[in-house]
Amino acid sequence: MRKKKQEPKKILIVGNSAKDSALAQILSKDFEIFAASGNDSMKEYTTVVDIRENNVVELLNFAMENDIYFTIVSSQEAIKEDIGNLFMDNGLMIFAPTKDAAKFTTNRSVAKKMFYKLRLPAPRFGVFEKKNLAIDYVKKNQMPLVIKTDEHKSKNSVMICPSFNIAKSFIEDCYFSGESKIIIEEYVYGTPFSFYVITDGFKALPLGSTQDYKFSLEGDGGVWTEGMGATSPFIKLTYDHEDYIMNEIVYPVINYLSEGLNPYMGIIGFEGVLTPDGDVAITECRPFLQDHDAHAVLSLLGNDIFKVMHACAIGSFSDDYDILEFKDEYAQSLVLSSGKYQDDIIKGLDELDENTFVEHLNTRQNEYTEFETKGDRALVITTNGKTLSRAKERLSEEIDLINFRGKTYRKDICHNLVKSLW
Repeated sequence: MRKKKQEPKKILIVGNSAKDSALAQILSKDFEIFAASGNDSMKEYTTVVDIRENNVVELLNFAMENDIYFTIVSSQEAIKEDIGNLFMDNGLMIFAPTKDAAKFTTNRSVAKKMFYKLRLPAPRFGVFEKKNLAIDYVKKNQMPLVIKTDEHKSKNSVMICPSFNIAKSFIEDCYFSGESKIIIEEYVYGTPFSFYVITDGFKALPLGSTQDYKFSLEGDGGVWTEGMGATSPFIKLTYDHEDYIMNEIVYPVINYLSEGLNPYMGIIGFEGVLTPDGDVAITECRPFLQDHDAHAVLSLLGNDIFKVMHACAIGSFSDDYDILEFKDEYAQSLVLSSGKYQDDIIKGLDELDENTFVEHLNTRQNEYTEFETKGDRALVITTNGKTLSRAKERLSEEIDLINFRGKTYRKDICHNLVKSLW
């Protein structure tokens, strides 16, 4: 008698951006994927669920009613509503940190105070709840300074200030728009990078690294953004650097949280700067991969990402994994922006190579199933290659096929090979 084919297990991804799309594309080969709230581009390989990420009770009900086997959370809104504890208290498997454990990844002031307490290599900073005190601090310190909102936002959360007038204006704008506190830190010269780890709360392993291109214009001009592209792995980060980061930064944080009875289970992104002298400075932390580098990092992982996350959730991570494996390749990602232009059809996506990864940031699907721009950062394009130059060459060829009104991108990312921009 022929056995009935087993239905694929159901996975719920809580998020709605490029990083969630990247993860969903990879997992959809083996699982039935649901995404809440998802986006239009994810409908091709997921079932998009119309539930807001911060409505964690409704997400719980959906998971229980639809026999969801495993839930993965990248949404900061869901994490801040404590979706991790809620699902675990109701017997559901979830890959997400608890609200209390994740505070240092969702609030910069919490991270900065923890960095100071643990004596981590971080730039000098101040946290201010009053505008006049923040402005006085700026007056007494040398420019440039970096001013940040307490919570991570997709726009206008970081300003590199080369002069007092620019700093004063940004501070006033922050408090006028309702910010309760801001962070002011010294500017560290060097190459921005992200170093990702995956952890069950007690053991952590490197998940990948990226050189981040944060400024909006070529040559690191323009404004600071969430990311205009990334190279993975970050080739200037040596094995000694990685050992230093793990032993002097990652594990002090992991141990501090677990000893305080708030173990962090999930992915942590440590953002930092590699100085011209080869020193590492950590600037902040993130609760998951970022939109501009998610597929670059995940495409180089040799292990099954679901199995690694599942091991963290069920408590077998320490026994199952001593190291993670990585492909002998390089990945290059690039963000295409439409600037102020909206509602223009994106052409050329169907002409891309099948091995080119496309994630959508700010697009919508019209009634003819064509994708249109919504302004600002529109797409993340990622290519891989056996050499970094080949990955960049392929990326350059692919983005030439994509067209929409106002299309802009940092051309130095895909043309200047391994040149550092700092």
